[in-house]
Amino acid sequence: MSAPELFDTHAHLHFPEFTRDLADVLARARAAGVSRMVTIGTDVATSQAAIELAGREADVWAAVGIHPHDAAEADDAAFAEIARLAREPRVVAVGEIGLDFFRNLSPREAQERVFRRLLALGREVGKPVLIHCREAHEDVLRLLGEGRVGEIGGIMHCFSGDAAIARRCLDLGLLISLAGPVTYPNARTLPDVARLVPADRLVIETDCPFLPPQGHRGQRNEPAYLALTAARVAELRGEALELLAARLSDNARRLFKIP
Repeated sequence: MSAPELFDTHAHLHFPEFTRDLADVLARARAAGVSRMVTIGTDVATSQAAIELAGREADVWAAVGIHPHDAAEADDAAFAEIARLAREPRVVAVGEIGLDFFRNLSPREAQERVFRRLLALGREVGKPVLIHCREAHEDVLRLLGEGRVGEIGGIMHCFSGDAAIARRCLDLGLLISLAGPVTYPNARTLPDVARLVPADRLVIETDCPFLPPQGHRGQRNEPAYLALTAARVAELRGEALELLAARLSDNARRLFKIP
Protein backbone atom coordinates (compact mmCIF):
# COMPACT_ATOMS: atom_id res chain seq x y z
CA MET A 1 0.00 0.00 0.00
CA SER A 2 1.39 3.40 -0.93
CA ALA A 3 1.91 6.06 1.73
CA PRO A 4 -0.77 8.76 2.09
CA GLU A 5 0.03 12.10 0.47
CA LEU A 6 1.24 14.51 3.18
CA PHE A 7 2.09 18.24 3.27
CA ASP A 8 4.48 19.47 5.99
CA THR A 9 3.26 23.06 6.40
CA HIS A 10 6.00 24.11 8.83
CA ALA A 11 9.60 22.90 8.79
CA HIS A 12 13.00 24.50 9.30
CA LEU A 13 14.97 22.39 6.83
CA HIS A 14 17.60 25.10 6.31
CA PHE A 15 18.55 25.09 10.02
CA PRO A 16 22.03 23.82 10.98
CA GLU A 17 20.58 20.59 12.44
CA PHE A 18 20.07 19.40 8.83
CA THR A 19 23.33 20.60 7.27
CA ARG A 20 25.03 17.22 7.42
CA ASP A 21 22.34 14.96 5.93
CA LEU A 22 19.62 17.06 4.28
CA ALA A 23 19.55 14.88 1.13
CA ASP A 24 18.82 11.80 3.27
CA VAL A 25 16.20 13.69 5.30
CA LEU A 26 14.40 14.74 2.11
CA ALA A 27 14.61 11.20 0.69
CA ARG A 28 13.03 9.77 3.87
CA ALA A 29 10.31 12.44 3.73
CA ARG A 30 9.39 11.58 0.15
CA ALA A 31 9.41 7.86 0.93
CA ALA A 32 6.99 8.52 3.82
CA GLY A 33 4.58 10.31 1.45
CA VAL A 34 5.54 13.89 2.29
CA SER A 35 5.24 15.35 -1.20
CA ARG A 36 5.32 19.05 -0.25
CA MET A 37 7.11 21.02 2.47
CA VAL A 38 7.38 24.68 3.47
CA THR A 39 10.64 25.72 5.13
CA ILE A 40 10.22 28.72 7.39
CA GLY A 41 12.49 31.69 8.04
CA THR A 42 12.78 33.29 11.48
CA ASP A 43 14.99 36.31 10.65
CA VAL A 44 16.64 37.84 7.58
CA ALA A 45 19.46 35.29 7.29
CA THR A 46 17.25 32.21 7.72
CA SER A 47 14.61 33.67 5.39
CA GLN A 48 17.28 34.04 2.70
CA ALA A 49 18.42 30.47 3.37
CA ALA A 50 14.83 29.18 3.13
CA ILE A 51 14.40 30.75 -0.32
CA GLU A 52 17.74 29.36 -1.47
CA LEU A 53 16.70 25.84 -0.42
CA ALA A 54 13.27 26.19 -2.05
CA GLY A 55 15.02 27.23 -5.25
CA ARG A 56 16.93 23.92 -5.29
CA GLU A 57 14.12 21.51 -4.35
CA ALA A 58 10.96 21.38 -6.47
CA ASP A 59 8.79 20.10 -3.59
CA VAL A 60 9.97 22.70 -1.04
CA TRP A 61 8.59 26.25 -0.74
CA ALA A 62 9.67 29.06 1.58
CA ALA A 63 8.19 31.49 4.09
CA VAL A 64 9.96 34.61 5.31
CA GLY A 65 9.56 36.45 8.57
CA ILE A 66 10.96 37.60 11.89
CA HIS A 67 10.24 35.34 14.86
CA PRO A 68 9.22 37.02 18.15
CA HIS A 69 12.47 35.75 19.70
CA ASP A 70 14.36 37.90 17.15
CA ALA A 71 12.08 40.95 17.30
CA ALA A 72 14.39 43.12 19.41
CA GLU A 73 17.05 43.12 16.65
CA ALA A 74 14.62 43.96 13.83
CA ASP A 75 15.42 47.39 12.38
CA ASP A 76 14.18 49.18 9.26
CA ALA A 77 16.81 47.47 7.11
CA ALA A 78 15.58 44.07 8.28
CA PHE A 79 11.96 44.97 7.50
CA ALA A 80 12.96 46.23 4.05
CA GLU A 81 14.78 43.00 3.26
CA ILE A 82 11.91 40.79 4.51
CA ALA A 83 9.52 42.89 2.39
CA ARG A 84 11.74 42.32 -0.65
CA LEU A 85 12.06 38.59 0.01
CA ALA A 86 8.30 38.21 0.58
CA ARG A 87 7.75 39.02 -3.11
CA GLU A 88 9.97 36.17 -4.34
CA PRO A 89 8.05 33.58 -6.38
CA ARG A 90 9.06 30.60 -4.19
CA VAL A 91 7.77 32.40 -1.08
CA VAL A 92 4.22 31.31 -0.22
CA ALA A 93 3.74 32.97 3.18
CA VAL A 94 4.94 35.57 5.66
CA GLY A 95 6.14 33.85 8.82
CA GLU A 96 7.11 32.80 11.30
CA ILE A 97 5.64 35.79 13.11
CA GLY A 98 3.72 36.27 16.35
CA LEU A 99 4.22 36.60 20.10
CA ASP A 100 6.06 34.46 22.64
CA PHE A 101 5.38 35.46 26.25
CA PHE A 102 6.72 32.14 27.53
CA ARG A 103 10.39 32.68 26.79
CA ASN A 104 10.17 36.47 26.36
CA LEU A 105 13.48 36.62 24.49
CA SER A 106 12.47 40.03 23.10
CA PRO A 107 10.56 42.76 24.97
CA ARG A 108 6.80 42.49 24.50
CA GLU A 109 6.64 45.94 22.92
CA ALA A 110 9.22 44.91 20.29
CA GLN A 111 7.37 41.65 19.63
CA GLU A 112 4.09 43.52 19.06
CA ARG A 113 5.73 46.11 16.81
CA VAL A 114 7.29 43.45 14.57
CA PHE A 115 4.11 41.37 14.52
CA ARG A 116 1.98 44.35 13.42
CA ARG A 117 4.41 45.33 10.67
CA LEU A 118 4.68 41.84 9.25
CA LEU A 119 0.92 41.27 9.39
CA ALA A 120 0.63 44.43 7.30
CA LEU A 121 3.29 43.06 4.93
CA GLY A 122 1.25 39.89 4.47
CA ARG A 123 -1.75 42.00 3.41
CA GLU A 124 0.48 44.12 1.16
CA VAL A 125 1.90 41.14 -0.76
CA GLY A 126 -1.31 39.10 -0.59
CA LYS A 127 0.25 36.08 1.09
CA PRO A 128 -0.99 34.23 4.20
CA VAL A 129 0.73 34.49 7.58
CA LEU A 130 2.20 31.74 9.79
CA ILE A 131 1.53 32.54 13.43
CA HIS A 132 3.69 31.60 16.42
CA CYS A 133 1.80 31.92 19.71
CA ARG A 134 3.12 30.84 23.07
CA GLU A 135 1.27 31.91 26.23
CA ALA A 136 0.01 34.98 24.36
CA HIS A 137 -3.33 33.94 22.89
CA GLU A 138 -5.35 37.01 23.94
CA ASP A 139 -2.81 39.45 22.50
CA VAL A 140 -2.23 37.39 19.35
CA LEU A 141 -5.95 37.14 18.64
CA ARG A 142 -6.43 40.87 19.25
CA LEU A 143 -3.60 41.83 16.89
CA LEU A 144 -4.78 39.36 14.25
CA GLY A 145 -8.22 40.94 14.38
CA GLU A 146 -6.82 44.47 14.19
CA GLY A 147 -4.54 43.33 11.34
CA ARG A 148 -7.52 42.02 9.33
CA VAL A 149 -5.94 38.59 8.98
CA GLY A 150 -9.13 37.24 7.42
CA GLU A 151 -8.26 39.12 4.21
CA ILE A 152 -5.19 36.94 3.60
CA GLY A 153 -5.68 33.90 5.82
CA GLY A 154 -3.00 32.05 7.69
CA ILE A 155 -2.13 29.19 10.01
CA MET A 156 -1.99 29.04 13.79
CA HIS A 157 1.21 27.02 13.75
CA CYS A 158 1.80 24.26 16.28
CA PHE A 159 -1.53 25.02 17.92
CA SER A 160 -1.30 24.90 21.73
CA GLY A 161 -4.62 26.35 22.87
CA ASP A 162 -7.89 24.73 23.87
CA ALA A 163 -11.16 24.25 21.98
CA ALA A 164 -12.40 27.76 22.86
CA ILE A 165 -9.23 29.38 21.48
CA ALA A 166 -9.48 27.15 18.40
CA ARG A 167 -13.01 28.42 17.72
CA ARG A 168 -11.80 32.02 17.96
CA CYS A 169 -8.99 31.29 15.49
CA LEU A 170 -11.49 29.73 13.10
CA ASP A 171 -13.76 32.78 13.46
CA LEU A 172 -10.82 34.96 12.33
CA GLY A 173 -10.53 32.84 9.17
CA LEU A 174 -7.39 30.93 10.14
CA LEU A 175 -6.40 27.33 9.62
CA ILE A 176 -5.20 25.35 12.62
CA SER A 177 -2.05 23.23 12.45
CA LEU A 178 -1.38 20.26 14.69
CA ALA A 179 2.19 19.07 15.31
CA GLY A 180 3.95 16.32 17.25
CA PRO A 181 2.43 17.24 20.65
CA VAL A 182 -0.98 15.90 19.55
CA THR A 183 0.64 12.42 19.72
CA TYR A 184 1.84 12.81 23.32
CA PRO A 185 0.00 10.76 25.98
CA ASN A 186 -0.31 13.88 28.18
CA ALA A 187 -1.81 16.06 25.40
CA ARG A 188 -4.78 17.37 27.35
CA THR A 189 -6.66 19.74 25.05
CA LEU A 190 -5.24 18.85 21.62
CA PRO A 191 -7.35 15.70 21.07
CA ASP A 192 -10.50 17.83 21.50
CA VAL A 193 -9.09 20.39 19.05
CA ALA A 194 -8.27 17.64 16.53
CA ARG A 195 -11.89 16.49 16.62
CA LEU A 196 -13.42 19.98 16.65
CA VAL A 197 -11.71 21.69 13.69
CA PRO A 198 -13.66 21.32 10.42
CA ALA A 199 -11.90 19.11 7.88
CA ASP A 200 -11.36 22.04 5.49
CA ARG A 201 -9.62 24.19 8.14
CA LEU A 202 -7.03 21.73 9.46
CA VAL A 203 -3.38 21.16 8.47
CA ILE A 204 -0.42 19.35 10.03
CA GLU A 205 3.29 20.06 10.43
CA THR A 206 6.48 18.83 12.03
CA ASP A 207 8.11 22.12 13.13
CA CYS A 208 11.29 20.09 12.61
CA PRO A 209 13.93 19.90 14.01
CA PHE A 210 11.74 20.63 17.06
CA LEU A 211 8.82 18.78 18.70
CA PRO A 212 9.24 15.19 17.48
CA PRO A 213 6.16 12.97 17.84
CA GLN A 214 5.77 10.22 20.41
CA GLY A 215 8.30 7.45 19.80
CA HIS A 216 10.98 9.95 18.74
CA ARG A 217 11.01 12.36 21.68
CA GLY A 218 14.51 13.49 22.57
CA GLN A 219 15.60 13.07 18.93
CA ARG A 220 15.81 15.50 16.03
CA ASN A 221 12.42 15.77 14.35
CA GLU A 222 12.19 15.46 10.53
CA PRO A 223 9.43 15.59 7.88
CA ALA A 224 9.16 11.78 7.55
CA TYR A 225 7.71 11.72 11.07
CA LEU A 226 4.71 13.73 9.85
CA ALA A 227 3.15 10.36 9.04
CA LEU A 228 2.87 9.63 12.79
CA THR A 229 1.06 12.90 13.48
CA ALA A 230 -1.27 12.32 10.52
CA ALA A 231 -2.11 8.82 11.76
CA ARG A 232 -2.90 10.10 15.27
CA VAL A 233 -5.13 12.91 13.96
CA ALA A 234 -6.99 10.44 11.74
CA GLU A 235 -7.45 8.11 14.72
CA LEU A 236 -8.77 10.93 16.92
CA ARG A 237 -11.21 12.01 14.21
CA GLY A 238 -12.29 8.46 13.35
CA GLU A 239 -11.42 9.05 9.69
CA ALA A 240 -9.52 7.00 7.12
CA LEU A 241 -5.89 8.16 7.02
CA GLU A 242 -5.65 8.34 3.21
CA LEU A 243 -8.78 10.48 2.88
CA LEU A 244 -7.85 12.80 5.74
CA ALA A 245 -4.26 13.21 4.53
CA ALA A 246 -5.46 14.18 1.05
CA ARG A 247 -7.91 16.67 2.55
CA LEU A 248 -5.27 18.30 4.77
CA SER A 249 -2.85 18.53 1.83
CA ASP A 250 -5.56 20.19 -0.27
CA ASN A 251 -6.15 22.73 2.51
CA ALA A 252 -2.46 23.65 2.56
CA ARG A 253 -2.16 23.85 -1.22
CA ARG A 254 -5.21 26.09 -1.41
CA LEU A 255 -3.90 28.47 1.27
CA PHE A 256 -0.40 28.64 -0.23
CA LYS A 257 -1.71 28.74 -3.85
CA ILE A 258 0.46 25.75 -4.75
CA PRO A 259 -0.72 23.54 -7.66
